[in-house]
Amino acid sequence: MEWSQIPLGPLQTNCYILSSSGKDCIVIDPGEEGGRIIEFLEDQGLKPIAILLTHAHFDHIGAVDELRDRYEIKVYVHEKEAMWLLNPTLNGSQFFMMGQLVRVKPADVIIAEEGEMSIGSFTFKVLETPGHSPGSVSFYFPQASFVVAGDALFAGSIGRTDLPGGNHEELLNSIHDKLLVLPEETVVLPGHGSVTSIGQEMDANPYLNGF
Repeated sequence: MEWSQIPLGPLQTNCYILSSSGKDCIVIDPGEEGGRIIEFLEDQGLKPIAILLTHAHFDHIGAVDELRDRYEIKVYVHEKEAMWLLNPTLNGSQFFMMGQLVRVKPADVIIAEEGEMSIGSFTFKVLETPGHSPGSVSFYFPQASFVVAGDALFAGSIGRTDLPGGNHEELLNSIHDKLLVLPEETVVLPGHGSVTSIGQEMDANPYLNGF
């Protein structure tokens, strides 16, 4: 399996395109600049079959409807943030986008619990990793040895917890119980910034010294 990282918008939110040996692909967190994502997909000859959301903050959902409508595909989000897609106060655009409110149509599939999930030829594990937001999830692909961690864990940092629904202790517990237990060679694909690994963060992340 291959992945591509596309930083989008003023916050440079990482959108990930996951592709298998065929032309099917999954789009994770299309935060903005839908045209750039579409151009990449067309250039690579890829066919999206689903949109996965690690969480529903505005900078991770801004291009959802543009892609969903163009490719007629389903959007997946955790149940605790299903209403955030429609609500600019909950998704943060009311406060951070200076009048550019983000509203997305309801998700097609609600993730109610963690566990194994299959979409087309893609099989992965949904890990509930709340703390940055109450419905944050990470998508772990054990055979390819990477995890898409959203805004839970970054290279040398962790997600902010001062937004509505954020909880610092809960985030640290999520990282410790769900992410740091993965094999150390697991590549971490974060919601912002550069790629890292579980082992690197265990050794050098100053926010995780207590672990």
